Amino acid sequence: MSLLGFPLLLITFAVYNIVAFLMPGVAWTGTLFSVHMVSGADWTMSASDLLITLAILLLAGEVVKSTRIGVRTIVDHSLSLVLFLAMLVEFLLVKATATGTFFVLMVISFVDVIAGFAVTLRSAQRDLTVEGVGGHLPT
Repeated sequence: MSLLGFPLLLITFAVYNIVAFLMPGVAWTGTLFSVHMVSGADWTMSASDLLITLAILLLAGEVVKSTRIGVRTIVDHSLSLVLFLAMLVEFLLVKATATGTFFVLMVISFVDVIAGFAVTLRSAQRDLTVEGVGGHLPT
């Protein structure tokens, strides 16, 4: 199975909604773990930090996926746009998603949409330029 037609950020959207709606007492800012650093400070990681980190890593995968050209890529970008619009509507209309964590996830989804289309258009432009030369080297 190929992940080309599947927006990876749907994973973080689903995780957020599962936690927000099925586990309403769970706090996003509660400390999951703490690491004592060499500097003497304690570095803490919350569920929010972990989910946003996952979203950024998945965004990197989405950008790599957007370098491919084809119908599946267009479907992938369209699904990413639908995901962003769903997140925007949910952020505006659902009380449980009016948090800083969800807002950052929504911004990451927006960056995915913009970057995906920009990278794809740039890659397609390069393909057209190379094909336009006709395979002949300039003399």
